[in-house]
Amino acid sequence: MSATVLEARALLLDMDGTLVNSDAVVERCWRRWALKQGLDPEAALKVVHGRQGYATMAALLPDRPMEQNYAENRVMLAEETADIDGVVPIGGAAAFMASLAGLPHALVTSADAALARARMTAAALPMPEIRVTAELVGASKPDPEGFLKGAAELGFAPADCIVFEDSEAGIAAGRAAGMRIVGIGPRAAALSPDAHVEDLTQLRVEAVGDGSIRLHIDAR
Repeated sequence: MSATVLEARALLLDMDGTLVNSDAVVERCWRRWALKQGLDPEAALKVVHGRQGYATMAALLPDRPMEQNYAENRVMLAEETADIDGVVPIGGAAAFMASLAGLPHALVTSADAALARARMTAAALPMPEIRVTAELVGASKPDPEGFLKGAAELGFAPADCIVFEDSEAGIAAGRAAGMRIVGIGPRAAALSPDAHVEDLTQLRVEAVGDGSIRLHIDAR
């Protein structure tokens, strides 16, 4: 086993696929939607992760009016918020979140506030005090707006932040923000993050005396 050490001033955390495994819900809801649109559900599922729903719809149905995407996204968010069956923490998430207590960190998610709270609660994880949810940005990942807002809320430069992400859209957003990326899980493995782990059991957070954060990453 080898270890990588990264230093940062703040950590920016995606939720779905990074802290919480919500794939079962996401796949149920988006399969239903894709079938209603006459789309191949498997093809649809390749683009849903990491984006806000309206952005996924626009990618899959580029000729459709955005007003319709926004309206259907509101329906989708309500369905996903009500469905927490199978929502569980990513391995090591509870200990990882506990280790961040008192350290600069923020949640940056494509979920809205209600969905984020529902899933973090279902996974029995603490909600970060600073969070950038869907309502607070004008553009979905892969746009960097969410991560840049998270860094600004915490008071740190983008280069001083590390992003934790699982999806192609999220990793692209972190890169566009000028941040380093720790990829989480199988979707991230092929996307060349700065470091990759299968789950959060491979991470150890150390608070350094000067206020910085030392991240120990065990490769397996």
